[in-house]
Amino acid sequence: MIERLQFYIDGRWVDPVKPQTLDVINPATEEPCGRISIGSAADVDAAAKAARRAFASFSQTTREQRLELLQAIVAAYQARYDEIAETISRENGAPIWLSKIAQTASGLAHLQETIKVLQSYEFETARGTTLLRKEPVGVCGFITPWNWPVNQIMCKVAPALAAGCTMVLKPTEIAPLNAMILADVFHAAGVPAGVFNLVNGDGPGVGQAISSHPEIDMVSFTGSTRAGVLVAKAAADTVKRVTQELGGKSANIVLEDVPDFAKAIAGGVQACMLNSGQSCNAPTRMLVPAARHDEAAKIAQAAAEATVAGDPFKDGTFIGPVVSELQWNKIQGLIKKGIDEGATLVAGGPGRPEGLDKGYYVRPTVFANVNNDMTIAREEIFGPVLSILPYKDEEEAIRIANDTVYGLSGYVQGEPAHAKQVAARIRSGNVHLNGAMADFAGPFGGYKQSGNGREWGEMGFEEFLETKAL
Repeated sequence: MIERLQFYIDGRWVDPVKPQTLDVINPATEEPCGRISIGSAADVDAAAKAARRAFASFSQTTREQRLELLQAIVAAYQARYDEIAETISRENGAPIWLSKIAQTASGLAHLQETIKVLQSYEFETARGTTLLRKEPVGVCGFITPWNWPVNQIMCKVAPALAAGCTMVLKPTEIAPLNAMILADVFHAAGVPAGVFNLVNGDGPGVGQAISSHPEIDMVSFTGSTRAGVLVAKAAADTVKRVTQELGGKSANIVLEDVPDFAKAIAGGVQACMLNSGQSCNAPTRMLVPAARHDEAAKIAQAAAEATVAGDPFKDGTFIGPVVSELQWNKIQGLIKKGIDEGATLVAGGPGRPEGLDKGYYVRPTVFANVNNDMTIAREEIFGPVLSILPYKDEEEAIRIANDTVYGLSGYVQGEPAHAKQVAARIRSGNVHLNGAMADFAGPFGGYKQSGNGREWGEMGFEEFLETKAL
């Protein structure tokens, strides 16, 4: 078992002000795989003040100095790559293949994209008789989740460093060990003391303290909409800039003219199940033409039944467990709700997959004949559960897709020009056309209760800049 009981503050590992520990649970075994300390407002205060002291000099570094630092981080990150991937698989249950090609790879991709942005970004531009100058926003507070932990840390830390900001990070207490390795990476790369600080803890203790601390100028939060509201309220008294990437209930519209209907349905199931369904942008509502609903249900059933749930380190596993007992119980409750409200269960259902009697494993589940008023169509389940909703025409499909408090992502599959037209009417921060993958140069963020602000690429970088008019 790994013990990381200190916090990284002002360039060194230090003991917490008040000793309190928490076990990190391996969701595949339900046994501890690590232990961390839980911090307090006093630890956040020390970290924020260290970041404020460091900001005076780090904010004045040159583009070239920050590029050199980012390149050093890339090298240090690559040296710990496999260790990071294995740690993620142990503490959040992602299959090792996914941890290597996506979970850990995304952290490296954000670093590399940030370097590209910084190399060519114009920090000064003329507008009439005014010189517009972009400057770092200040000390940043970061609160990150467990589902894509390194991705969400690096898409905040990398652009913040590139902009000349300093920061305090609270990684998730559920899967924090990967963040401790990242702190080692930043230290090895020569990030100056006080520029990056890490304090482990929970939301009410450390998260609240970060959101309200007067020395922190901006808070960037990724997590549930409920928690995001609390962060925004806590930040209001000090008039912080707040960016949030919150929940989602993304619609996947399969149009009548989709070139390969079976491929579109099976691919939609796989995309929903990926990472055990624990992605805020997962396509969890599949909208299909009513005349082809039963056909879609059969294809989805076969795809779900072919989805192998099991040991994250075993060959052939497509999805591992969900992250915790709390999440498992929530998902089980929502599956039961779907059955009780009259949706047709065509694959999966309550309980663990056959042959798995330990670990927080969920059966890959598909519901058909879902309407958009059902709980499973409205609430973010955050598990491998897909809802299939029939629509009578394109206008109804668009109406159903937009009938949600969320607006993080969307998916449209059909003839390319037609799919693009439909995508333009979806109220979400991004829309994937015909299975297009994520683009780290493009902005990521949501409409409505899926948050505000953008991450990734140039637009994500600009969130860490203030504008001065000379």
